[in-house]
Amino acid sequence: MKAADWFNKGIYHSVLEHQAFVIDSSEGEINDKPVLCILHGFPTSSYDYHKVLDQLSQYYRVVIHDHLGFGFSDKPIEYSYSLIEQTDIALTLWRQLGIERAVILAHDYGTSVLTEILARDNHGWCPIEIVKITLCNGSMHIEMAKLKLMQKLLRRKYIGPLIAKLTNKRTLNRNLKSIYVDQTQLPEQELDAIWDIISYNDGKNVLAKVSRYTFERHNFWHRWIGALQQTNVKIEIVWPDSDPIAVSAMATTILDETKNSELFWLEELGHFPMLESPDNWSDAVLKQLKTNV
Repeated sequence: MKAADWFNKGIYHSVLEHQAFVIDSSEGEINDKPVLCILHGFPTSSYDYHKVLDQLSQYYRVVIHDHLGFGFSDKPIEYSYSLIEQTDIALTLWRQLGIERAVILAHDYGTSVLTEILARDNHGWCPIEIVKITLCNGSMHIEMAKLKLMQKLLRRKYIGPLIAKLTNKRTLNRNLKSIYVDQTQLPEQELDAIWDIISYNDGKNVLAKVSRYTFERHNFWHRWIGALQQTNVKIEIVWPDSDPIAVSAMATTILDETKNSELFWLEELGHFPMLESPDNWSDAVLKQLKTNV
């Protein structure tokens, strides 16, 4: 799917004085499907789910927005890009959409937004009822993550903006393929779309700022890992066993330290399993989500 085709599926919502791009599978419809809110990863966008949206939408009203600084959403230069503020955007958007209860699925960057949501929920401060959560591979345990050189350079205060400026489609291709198991599953048209969406609205100008989120994973470690440990919400962990960044040991650690959690492995898949093997990923997610929802 081309970037323009994905753009045409979405709509803008004004959220806390910014424009957020939103994919809502039930836009303009009234139905009684349960709601599935998805929080996407770095450095990509809601486009990560273009191959699985139809399958998920058979059972759920699927709502995916591009975080600020990502995709087709606003990319303001003067903005903190704190995960705390990204959480404010997500929760405000969901309430504006009339969502009162939902299953939440998060991947990569989105898992830290989710843990901040859980921290608020544990104190009774979450404005929606969380039915269940699905954690896909994300480096919440940042001390265990195997960050790529590109990630480390981008987040550096002075070098990062230069690296972002020099980044091009070839750089993206090399870095994305390095975190796939089957590199043939990243076709040229898909790479073009991912690059076009990252670059949209001068996205490279904020890429370095956005990349600094990994420092917050250190700073708020006790708050966010503590939230996972304390929550009583059912947790489904769906994790590729060959992710070179959010390594498999991270999944077993989360399983061991949380209540009401189950782990499902995706075999021989890398960091973006919903793109690399959409049928396997969606089958696993739906199997886990349908349990006790």
